[in-house]
Amino acid sequence: MDSVLVVGSVAYDSVETPEKKVENSLGGSAIYFSAAASLFAPVKVVGVVGDDFNWNDIAFLKERDVDFKGMQQAPGKTFRWGGRYEKDMNYRKTLYTDLNVFETFDPQIPEAYKKTPFLFLANIQPQLQQCVLAQMARPRFTMLDTMNFWIEGLYDALIETIKMVDGIVINEEEALELVHESNLIRAMKKITALGPRVIIVKKGEHGAMLSVNNSYFFAPAYPVENVVDPTGAGDSFAGGFMGYLTKQGEVTESNLRKAVIYGSAVASFCVEGFSVSRLQKLSLQELNARVAEFKRMVEF
Repeated sequence: MDSVLVVGSVAYDSVETPEKKVENSLGGSAIYFSAAASLFAPVKVVGVVGDDFNWNDIAFLKERDVDFKGMQQAPGKTFRWGGRYEKDMNYRKTLYTDLNVFETFDPQIPEAYKKTPFLFLANIQPQLQQCVLAQMARPRFTMLDTMNFWIEGLYDALIETIKMVDGIVINEEEALELVHESNLIRAMKKITALGPRVIIVKKGEHGAMLSVNNSYFFAPAYPVENVVDPTGAGDSFAGGFMGYLTKQGEVTESNLRKAVIYGSAVASFCVEGFSVSRLQKLSLQELNARVAEFKRMVEF
């Protein structure tokens, strides 16, 4: 079976909501991605942790065939992030970001990983994403995530990196900012013109839009009655998307559309618990049942 490689952060998060506060829970883009993608296909992880990292925290991922041989351990503390959500769970305030060992992260791809057919570059510095691409042996499909911090601070490097990948996942506000547009369709066309044939624009509670060579598909978000913690929803969406695509093996428009639905369904489970607690218990049978319900909701 094909596998997928993710390069991203591993962190300990402290999250406050109106209902509860949870401290030092497992987080980071590579963790949420792996928890989602491993429901479908083997996952390989490249990241960095400090000497305070508890390896027992990722035991459940190892049981799901997630390979951590690419994980570096460096002297110092693991990346830590703290955030608070108000009553409207769509908005959060970052309380602190302590990069710690992640600040000097230099991704080194193990020889055994270099021919991995599917590659996801999580939200890290564009130059580091380029560094990873340079070490890989022509993956079948490459996708990156980014954020407004890089758009505003490392614009030229980010544009150069976007030209090197097959796909990009980005939220609506960032998509508009990236290409200096006020209309989303025009923005997606401009991003496609840079090189990526696959664009996914995340619209939060309003779902996601997919463009494949300027052919469009819209998926609403699955309606979740009890949102507990939205942290990691975007990374779990990406994990579900890339995991499903990896399992199918072929990057067709039909598979990409279905991958968006699976990504949305995984993300809907992610927000039902703190940290990765809900993804840890999630079964493929549960996920398929929700996808079937998703299909029923949008058929007409």
